Amino acid sequence: MTAGASPRPHPDADGRRALGADGRRALGADGEERAARWYEDRGYEVVERNWRRREGEVDLIVRRGATVVFSEVKTRSTDRFGTGSEAVLPAKQRRIRRLASRWLSELTPAVGRARIELRFDVVSITAGTVEVIEDAF
Repeated sequence: MTAGASPRPHPDADGRRALGADGRRALGADGEERAARWYEDRGYEVVERNWRRREGEVDLIVRRGATVVFSEVKTRSTDRFGTGSEAVLPAKQRRIRRLASRWLSELTPAVGRARIELRFDVVSITAGTVEVIEDAF
């Protein structure tokens, strides 16, 4: 290796190169963008992306009419280790529900939060294919 060159990632067991942290971040960002476009193509407005609080993060918050959707996006390059939706376990679901409650509590009363219908979706993107599980939990 020459001076200043970064080391190449080690191959996986099947001979492919591992993504590394930067590659995983880029894969995740691409997946979140694809998910946002999926919602927008169906008439939703993206209200928040990567909404963070101390308790965690919600990938996408979208709205159409009175329905507000809290969406967890999981992106995989292959399904070799399972689909993204399989990775949204009960603990993650509870965290997203708590974050949704927090997001709602930060709305001003004028927004009319009493008339909002909540939904929790999981978007699983595998090898570029988008699958949205509406009302997943």
